[in-house]
Amino acid sequence: MSKQTISKVITQLERILLGKPHQIKLALTCILAKGHLLIEDLPGMGKTSLSHGIAQSLGLSYQRVQFTSDMLPADILGVSIFDKEQAQFIFHPGPIFKQMVLADEINRASPKTQSALLEAMAENQITVDGITHPLPSPFFVIATQNPSEQSGTFPLPESQLDRFMMRLSIGYPSADAELAMLKNHDKSSQIIVLPQCITQLELVQLQQEVEKVTASDALLNYLLALIEASRTQKEGFGLSPRASKSLLQASKSWAFISGRNYLVPEDVQAVFSAVAEHRIRSSSQQQGIALSQKILSNVNPIL
Repeated sequence: MSKQTISKVITQLERILLGKPHQIKLALTCILAKGHLLIEDLPGMGKTSLSHGIAQSLGLSYQRVQFTSDMLPADILGVSIFDKEQAQFIFHPGPIFKQMVLADEINRASPKTQSALLEAMAENQITVDGITHPLPSPFFVIATQNPSEQSGTFPLPESQLDRFMMRLSIGYPSADAELAMLKNHDKSSQIIVLPQCITQLELVQLQQEVEKVTASDALLNYLLALIEASRTQKEGFGLSPRASKSLLQASKSWAFISGRNYLVPEDVQAVFSAVAEHRIRSSSQQQGIALSQKILSNVNPIL
């Protein structure tokens, strides 16, 4: 039943992101692993369409926030305003109080505004004026960013990048996919009418099933060998303990979507670049891809 449900979601999302089944599967892998997703690509590649489609397919409340250079943290989190009648400050929630928040072009905002998401992504809560406010459950952030080479962008700090379980790039469509898109170019109407494929209770149950996927000691040693290889290389940054947890969770989720309740090395290899490359790169996206592929090729599983 779970595999049929997931297949239904993937098939539906392929209607709005043509010819990208691998990227769609990676995005769902991140959601089922309870992670936040970073999509880095050029404008107009379908980043917003994918996030909106996921929210609709999973029946999650959704809010798109357009990040700009003049945006303040209060524009995302909310603000306390003094109410004369009640003689007290009343908190007015910001757009972050949705189950799925699209932080669109997150790297066009200042680092101070970007950091407003740190507590929310790590602890599913925010603190305003010393008062903690819980966020909805489940809670996901899908952030999009343009390549750092483009003008008007601020680089995401390492602490922010590490909060994202996975990073993916959609890339240009194939010629056949782009031809099909041009023949049926009204994408906005398709997104609006996407039916809900899964209830929130079913989503939580699927996430719990992901937790039950087992990993042998040999498999865990392989995973740790990849982590250690990232820390001993001369280029880039080593992966943090949070990254090792993310790699395990993402691998379990990929295995579950693939119809297995146990891990094999191919599961780790399938998600490693998406989990690692945005964390280990020191200058460009291309460098992160090269470093992650180098680590994968140098570390062999011993099972």
